[in-house]
Amino acid sequence: MIDLISDTATRPSPEMRRAMAEAPVGDEQLREDPTVNRLQEMVAELTGKEAALFLPSGTMCNAIGIKVHTNPGDKIVLERWAHPYTSEAGGPGLLAGVMTALIEGERGVFTPEQVEEAVQPQGGFHSAPATLLCLENTHNRGGGKVWPLETFQAVAETAHRLGMKVHLDGARLLNAVVASGIPAKVWSQYVDTVWIDLSKGLGCPIGAVLAGDRETMDRARRYKHMFGGAMRQAGIIAAAGVYALEHNVERLAEDHANAKLLAAGLSEIPGIAINPAEVETNIVFFDVSGTGRSPQELYHGLIERGVRMGSPTATRWRAVTHLDVSRADIERAVEVMEAVVTGRG
Repeated sequence: MIDLISDTATRPSPEMRRAMAEAPVGDEQLREDPTVNRLQEMVAELTGKEAALFLPSGTMCNAIGIKVHTNPGDKIVLERWAHPYTSEAGGPGLLAGVMTALIEGERGVFTPEQVEEAVQPQGGFHSAPATLLCLENTHNRGGGKVWPLETFQAVAETAHRLGMKVHLDGARLLNAVVASGIPAKVWSQYVDTVWIDLSKGLGCPIGAVLAGDRETMDRARRYKHMFGGAMRQAGIIAAAGVYALEHNVERLAEDHANAKLLAAGLSEIPGIAINPAEVETNIVFFDVSGTGRSPQELYHGLIERGVRMGSPTATRWRAVTHLDVSRADIERAVEVMEAVVTGRG
């Protein structure tokens, strides 16, 4: 199966599995696991933060990132299609007790003026205080959009001027780093907390790492325990992250090239609407409503021929490239899609 449903489809390579099997371990909950400690130090150095915390998932990184910066009844500001709002099962409301103010961005990107508008009115007893701005880079629902650095900086500085903290969902931050050439430290210097996902383009089976100042990470550790994220001999899975950071970052450029190749190929198929120029990293969005075939028909036609992407229930589809998909796989996926759409294969 050529699986383009998500970059979470990656599987650990034999070399990564070997590193996991041979990892020195200890009690992570007591901060005695040397491999976990090494991974946390690597991410702290990568992001330019004082400390980092290894967690089971990126969703938990967002949950804790929101929790440490807010009090129940506060308001957080985030883009309309941000992951905590669309894909975390109401976690911010349940776990942090916060309400949300949404900004309508352009492919996930918005302006300082929109932040100010979302925060107002501020003050008095009738409105919830806005205490946190959440950013996402790259932006998933924005098609892997990389924020323009100047806009990113301006938005974060506006939030800080308004008395807010800034949290960065960096699930695919290293994709932004590779695509833009701007180091993770530069992006991270404008935010208070940031995390990177290990189980997407980096190819690990599990895990993410949250980073920030030491005091915030000490408080975050309590919520890690409270939310059920504390682990024991977690070096076995942390070793995958160490391996990925040492071997799988620069190769993200291959995924970006394959995504552009996929977009170009899909744009030649009758009825598929896509703008290849919008593809910056490893995420490709396109519309299949003009093909004359139902999403279910297309989806199952692809599956039968060994390709998986998109959804059987929607006309706006997503395909995501990753380290388990080669250039030849992309060429094959385009051929299969054309055959299914035209009925010639």
